[in-house]
Amino acid sequence: MPVIAPMPIRTRPTAVSGIPAPREGADDAMAAGTTVDHLTETYRAHYRSLLGLAALLLDDTASCEDVVQEAFIRVHSARNRVRDPEKTLAYLRQTVVNLSRSALRRRILGLKLLSKPMPDMASAEEGAYDQLERDALIKAMRGLQRRQREVLVLRYFADMTEAQVAETLGISLGSVKAYGSRGIAALRIAMEATS
Repeated sequence: MPVIAPMPIRTRPTAVSGIPAPREGADDAMAAGTTVDHLTETYRAHYRSLLGLAALLLDDTASCEDVVQEAFIRVHSARNRVRDPEKTLAYLRQTVVNLSRSALRRRILGLKLLSKPMPDMASAEEGAYDQLERDALIKAMRGLQRRQREVLVLRYFADMTEAQVAETLGISLGSVKAYGSRGIAALRIAMEATS
C-alpha cells in the first residue's frame, strides 16, 4: 500500500470569492492603493478626462457630472479591492462606463414606459354642438313617414345596400329608392327649419 504524503500547509492567503490573493510583498503597494488621499489625488488629476468619457456616452452635462461623482463614491467605498495604486484610474474609468450604461438603460426603459399621447379630444363646445345636431336629427327623423324613416335608418345607419333594405322590409327595390329620396328631401327641409 503506497504511503501518501500529507499536503503542505499554505502560509500565503488564498483567493476568496473571485478577489485575487495579495502577493507577498504587496502590502506596501496595497496600502498606497487604498488610501483616500491617493484616490482623491487621482480623481482631481483626471476629473476632466472622466467627465469627457461620460460625455461620449451620455448627452447632458448634469448626467455626466452625476456619473463621475457616483464613480468616485463607488470606487472610494470599494478601495480595498484596488491592490495596485496604478490601477485606481482604470477602476474609475470602468465605473464611469458602467454607470453611463446604466443611466442609458434607465432612460430607454423610461421612454418605453411613457404613456402614449392622448388623441385630440373635442372641446366641450363642440360636444354640445354635436349633441344639439343629433337631437335635431332625431326629432326630424321622428317627423318622417314610417316607411321613409325605416328606409333611411336601414340604408344609412345600418349601412345596408338598397337590395338588402328591400329584402328586409319586403318591398321592391324601386320603392326603397322612392322612400329614400322623399325621406332625404323631407329630412333636409326639417333640418333647415331648425337651424
